[in-house]
Amino acid sequence: MYQITYFSESVRVEVAALPMTTRVKYAAYTERMKRFGANLGMPHTRAMGDGLFELRIKGTEGIARVFYCVAVERRIIVLHSFIKKTQTTPVRELEIARGRKKEVLNG
Repeated sequence: MYQITYFSESVRVEVAALPMTTRVKYAAYTERMKRFGANLGMPHTRAMGDGLFELRIKGTEGIARVFYCVAVERRIIVLHSFIKKTQTTPVRELEIARGRKKEVLNG
């Protein structure tokens, strides 16, 4: 079994504030991740390179992305989430996740 943890309390609150149908799908996907690991494959998850993954969630209220990485001891760490408003992932959102991943892995 994998354990899901959050980079910070503010990230947990950020995820909890996602629209309802998105939160429901997030909960279902993270339950699968606890059992089977971080990479559920497309269309649910996508590797973003260098150990960073995105959880791809589509709800009736819109599309959300949740970035995460995997640390030692089977821990999946949720780094950042946002509501997607454009076709591509904004560079700023990706930079936030990459910076937090670096912090986690460097202690």
